[in-house]
Amino acid sequence: GNGSTSNQLNNHCGLALNENSSTLYIADTNNHRIMSYASGAIAGTVVAGGNGAGTLNNQLYNPMAVYFDSASNSLVIANTGAHAIVRWVIGAAGWTLVAGYPGFSGSSPTMLNNPACVIFDSLGNMYVADTSNHRIQFFSAGQRNGTTIAGVTGVPGNAANLLNNPRSIALDNRNGTTIAGVTGVPGNAANLLNNPRSIALDNQFNLYVADTSNNRIQIFS
Repeated sequence: GNGSTSNQLNNHCGLALNENSSTLYIADTNNHRIMSYASGAIAGTVVAGGNGAGTLNNQLYNPMAVYFDSASNSLVIANTGAHAIVRWVIGAAGWTLVAGYPGFSGSSPTMLNNPACVIFDSLGNMYVADTSNHRIQFFSAGQRNGTTIAGVTGVPGNAANLLNNPRSIALDNRNGTTIAGVTGVPGNAANLLNNPRSIALDNQFNLYVADTSNNRIQIFS
């Protein structure tokens, strides 16, 4: 069940894997921490946060996604409730700011509003699902100014150029964006989704979708 001991989680969201060590990192959202699990372990270790909800640099606030950066042995965290993306080096006592302004939401190129996903491409560029701004933001490597590459800031919708609370991103190196389902129509038929929360692509470019309210994982080839 839900809890805050080392073998419990509370509304866990994002996952990241260190493939070299088979260590699994989990965004334990409502416990305001990132947990680390060795392969086969049933209890985890707090590696980021765990000091209550807040915006101090040793705290997290409802983190919803985590990305493992093998080059720097660090975790890049969508610190959703604090409206920021932060980097926490494994073993460090606190984070450094990557994007956004902790504790303040906004829609300018340097601000975020409840970011729920963060990923990187092979060049170190960062992509953020800026959920409550209804957009996907692109940050060139090392930069704090974002560029909107999908959606229209502050405008939710189901038209082809709009997004509505985007929560996940997957990079398709062939042609950019893949969308499955029928716009604005929830359902449980094979071609429909209901409240999808996360997506992933495999090396054959099959799309996996966490079809949350249908309690299933859908695969689209």
